[in-house]
Amino acid sequence: MTALTKQQRASITLVTGVIGADTHIVGNRILSMALEKEGFNIVTLGALTPAEDFIKAAIETAADAILVSSLYGQGELDCRGFRDMCIEAGLDDIVLYVGGNLVVGKQAWEEVETRFTDMGFDRAFPPGTRTPDVVEKLDTDFQSKVSGTA
Repeated sequence: MTALTKQQRASITLVTGVIGADTHIVGNRILSMALEKEGFNIVTLGALTPAEDFIKAAIETAADAILVSSLYGQGELDCRGFRDMCIEAGLDDIVLYVGGNLVVGKQAWEEVETRFTDMGFDRAFPPGTRTPDVVEKLDTDFQSKVSGTA
């Protein structure tokens, strides 16, 4: 897989934000700025964002993906039904990423990741994920879109 160019990434719109009652915005803001620097079109919602607002923003901006952040451990509750809400809103094919401290307590990451992919997220990222890892996955997931084979 080849990395996308900044020009190719400019055709991809990502909605980012922190879901639910979570106010931990710093990491999400750093990620959004880094993704923008890599060429992606970023729509930043900020902290304390209800799931419905992610979906509304994705519709309004014709977004290609929603990147949900949660750091206060309640991501599992806040993200429940998120894919179904997207489908109901007509966003059947939107790419969904989630990352952060998604659950309370120490749990094996593999189990947490499976739980979120079972909920309909395309990818789940553990705490401490580096921006280049997210860019690499975005490039992989959008390779067919920019090459015209999607």
